[in-house]
Amino acid sequence: MSDRIKILVVGLGNMGISHAKAYHRFDGFEIVGMMSRNIKSQTTLPDELAGYPRFEDFDAAMAETKPDAVSINSWPNTHAEYALKALNAGCHVFMEKPIATNIEDAEAVVAAARANDRKLVLGYILRVHPSWVKFIEVGKTLGKPLVMRLNLNQQSSGPAWSWHKNLIDSLIPIVDCGVHYVDVMCQLTGAKPVRVHGIGAKLWADAAKQNYGHLHVTFDDGSVGWYEAGWGPMMSEVAYFVKDVVGPKGCVSIVVPQDGAQESQGEGVSDSADIDQHTKTNALKIHYAAVDADKNFAKPDEIMAMDDEPDHQELCDREQEFFLKAIQENLDLGGSMDAAVNSLRIVLAAEESIETERAVHLA
Repeated sequence: MSDRIKILVVGLGNMGISHAKAYHRFDGFEIVGMMSRNIKSQTTLPDELAGYPRFEDFDAAMAETKPDAVSINSWPNTHAEYALKALNAGCHVFMEKPIATNIEDAEAVVAAARANDRKLVLGYILRVHPSWVKFIEVGKTLGKPLVMRLNLNQQSSGPAWSWHKNLIDSLIPIVDCGVHYVDVMCQLTGAKPVRVHGIGAKLWADAAKQNYGHLHVTFDDGSVGWYEAGWGPMMSEVAYFVKDVVGPKGCVSIVVPQDGAQESQGEGVSDSADIDQHTKTNALKIHYAAVDADKNFAKPDEIMAMDDEPDHQELCDREQEFFLKAIQENLDLGGSMDAAVNSLRIVLAAEESIETERAVHLA
């Protein structure tokens, strides 16, 4: 392998374009091709990406470009197929979440990475976000058990209407986005999930599956958490972004302005569907539960400003810096791969719970 990692970029939606921009700028990568099933009709690629070879067939792209690594950012129902082909061809893989759409495929992908001694990095963007890292760090100081309340509802309009409808063709929202947030719960507790319950509803006639869901997780240390997600033109923008952890010693919350739908980026998408809003924190608010002799709070609430936090593109850059480091320094990624399977297992159990109308106990 040369000093530069030859990389094939697969999937050119929001995430694929952002990752491709990172590869284009980083000296450690060399883009050898860009693949999307409809790339011939995709005429809006950024100028810096317009000159790379284009492919509409994955196998043809692999055969012609012979990459060292593959970046998979396509629809979730293609993730495992592409990853297995790439890993078995000797390529390292960066893959957007989720790792697969079922546990059997997820375990097969991880097994292939191990068998071929290749690096597999999953796009769990919150793991490289300094504010979220701090949020988890503070949450771990609050004692046990923890109560974790997380949601991300998105109002679909303009281009987001199509993004969300197409995503729902592969996975319901609490599965697709839920892996991020149950991964946060698992990091906060360090405990084993033992029981999952889910509810859901189909409010969007144009979508193939339920577009709203709510899951509940119980851990073996007594901690509990819920995650809520809904996509569609009918979704409310009141309290669409809740990120809150409560423990015996107090609580920590991510604070962001939620003023209702606005054309914040001039792209015709609502605030809740604005991709930069999904990771934005603005500030952490920490509340301390300790009281004095008069039962008044002994310590005032603390606000930790996050004014200089990275934007979406900078976070994608950090993910690709880590991918490059993992390859060059032969990092052990066993823990993160297992965590990706674990988070998928939890959200799929929630989907099973919705279908069977009962709680699912995890082995």
